[in-house]
Amino acid sequence: MAFRDFALLVLVCLLWATNNIVSKYVVAYLHAPPLFYAAVRFGIVALAVFPWLRNPPRPLWRLLLIAVCMGAGSFAFMFMALRTVSPSSAAIVSQLMVPTTTFLSFLILGERLSRRRLLGIGLTLTGALAVMWDPHGVSISAGLLLVLASVGTGSLGAVLMKQMDGVKPLQFQAWVGLASAVVLTALSAAFEPGALQAGIAIGWKFWLAVTFSALIVSVFGHTAYYWLIQRYEANLISPLTLMTPLATIGLGVAITHDPFDARMAFGAAVALAGVLIIAMRPNQIMLLIYALRGATTRSPK
Repeated sequence: MAFRDFALLVLVCLLWATNNIVSKYVVAYLHAPPLFYAAVRFGIVALAVFPWLRNPPRPLWRLLLIAVCMGAGSFAFMFMALRTVSPSSAAIVSQLMVPTTTFLSFLILGERLSRRRLLGIGLTLTGALAVMWDPHGVSISAGLLLVLASVGTGSLGAVLMKQMDGVKPLQFQAWVGLASAVVLTALSAAFEPGALQAGIAIGWKFWLAVTFSALIVSVFGHTAYYWLIQRYEANLISPLTLMTPLATIGLGVAITHDPFDARMAFGAAVALAGVLIIAMRPNQIMLLIYALRGATTRSPK
């Protein structure tokens, strides 16, 4: 990978990680209604890429279903979760999206589920359970259940996306923005009375955060990511995106003072190892192991 492209990927991962912290700040510390926050975010995205709404791929109902799953469902559940869970915990548990997508691809699309992928699924699940563990046993809070709901809807949308052909990145973002904004506006009106007044009362911090999330993180970040996916193999890009949860953990500890003990470190390491096993080819894994072994056994000059 060219250094310029690698630097772009690092920037995208840092933007995504920063967005996790910003979203936590908005919904937990500024007390913004999470559904309204998500609705405004997607509304701005839809306006920014409005010209790409023309000539949608068929069938339209499937595109709308995918858009709602990957947009309104996934982000709304995550924003609601961040009211109570730390960005670090959410980042680790959300790594279940990779094995969940793999398993749903097996159930829905009939893709092969190899022993290597089963091992990766097992490791990622073990790491996530370690994060949810307390001295009295596994404790799944309401917030972590919302993270799991975000994982489930996002994974379902990703699997259904594999059945769509000819969808361009900006075109997809336009339809995700429009469909999600409509759905989330209706849900916010039903379950968050006075949400608009709350957003206005919070002031410029709310509008700056939601604009950053929509234009910089979503429009720029996701477009850059899709561009990199088109230039390089997914098996190369996917493992590198693990910089996002690692950066989220670092920023969470530094900025929002997330608790991070040995249990969290173990869970993060095991979950990320599972994701790597699923995302990387066997020969890539062996090369990584040899490189790490050489780095640890090489004596200093």
